[in-house]
Amino acid sequence: MDQLTPKQIVKELDNYIVGQDAAKKAVAIALRNRYRRQMVPDEIKEDIIPNNIILIGPTGCGKTEISRRLAQLDRAPFLKVEATKFTEVGYVGRDVESIIRDLADISVAMVKEERTAVVEEKAREAAIEKVLDLLLPSTKEKIDGFSGTTVDDELEEKRLRTRKRLKEQLLAGELDSRTVEIDVPKDPGNMLQIFGPMGMDDIGTNLQDVFSNIMPRRSKKQKAKIPIAIDILTQTESEKLIDMEQVKADAIERCQSNGIVFLDEIDKIAVRGSEKGPDVSRQGVQRDLLPIVEGTRVVTKHGSVKTDHILFISAGAFSSVKPSDLIPELQGRFPIRVELKSLTQEDFVRILTEPKTALTIQYKALLKSENVKLEFTKDGIENIAEKAFLVNEKAENIGARRLQTVMASLLEEVLFSVPDDPIEHVKVDGKMVEKILGDIIKNEDLSKFIL
Repeated sequence: MDQLTPKQIVKELDNYIVGQDAAKKAVAIALRNRYRRQMVPDEIKEDIIPNNIILIGPTGCGKTEISRRLAQLDRAPFLKVEATKFTEVGYVGRDVESIIRDLADISVAMVKEERTAVVEEKAREAAIEKVLDLLLPSTKEKIDGFSGTTVDDELEEKRLRTRKRLKEQLLAGELDSRTVEIDVPKDPGNMLQIFGPMGMDDIGTNLQDVFSNIMPRRSKKQKAKIPIAIDILTQTESEKLIDMEQVKADAIERCQSNGIVFLDEIDKIAVRGSEKGPDVSRQGVQRDLLPIVEGTRVVTKHGSVKTDHILFISAGAFSSVKPSDLIPELQGRFPIRVELKSLTQEDFVRILTEPKTALTIQYKALLKSENVKLEFTKDGIENIAEKAFLVNEKAENIGARRLQTVMASLLEEVLFSVPDDPIEHVKVDGKMVEKILGDIIKNEDLSKFIL
């Protein structure tokens, strides 16, 4: 993070998201402030809390993508949740504390993956040695019921030479077709999955964790081809080399200091002052969110997590309600508000051409895998952008997501035909776009149905 200044963060986000400069600026400052907080004296470090953000804008304008790419820049644990899936305590449904429990799970998985990458080479070497033991067992004989007396040196030397040749063949892939029988750990907690569909997923998960620690880990025999067996055994050996207690401790610290929660559709739990009835439960969700966002401790199966310095980014269209319709206490927990703009036709052109993972680049890569060259002309891209913008104007405005429906309809026949038909080159120009999509766009009812 010491290398990423706010301007550099915005520049990185520009590689994936078009426009929305105000939102990028706000999240860049929030991310850099985390690094700045680490540099301040300890006596005031705890008092510096993150400025949580509300992103206000229509669907498909980049709210989720900005938050997701921000988390990737910092290798931060990131969780996207819908505010509507939670209920007030006492109602059937998930409670808001499950947000932090899920974030802790993600953090543990991230740290474990990093530690696994460090020991992977050593673990794979151990897995290969185990497979060689299965292919060529050790030559030990028993005398009077006691083990330990080895055969003569000449036979042992011959066995080692054979083992060396086997290893060379294995690494060269010459033994890939052979099958070996390996021991794989058996999960004792599978029977507790019955709790999941009943809305008790957190209880079920915790019970599984408890029982897996109490009950001895059993193993079962499994036959597998050598490459698959090596992969399975590599995972098993990696777990032996990793200190899971240290992984959990580091993951909890990362979750507390670097965690980012993207709370989508927060406008759906906002209530106008005059409305009554079931909206009481929505206000209850807002009240339950207060301590999580402000700072509290949540007990997870990995340890206790402090939420004081987790960054919360909420988002919503706020088409029928306003941010001021949230309860005042929750409004105060989100001091930064940024309004994202609706996307224009020019924005659509940029979205199709500028990002590193633009739709045009994705479709080119997909068809290249079938040895088909896909080419987009300038007027073709402009025509696609125009059609997407017109459909958004006529029907529901779903922002940049409309480009996906338009592109899918445009290239449907090509994607269906290859590789059966001998197509080597596809040129998407203005004429092709007009021919395929022109009639659909003119027929308003049809465009609403198809696009």
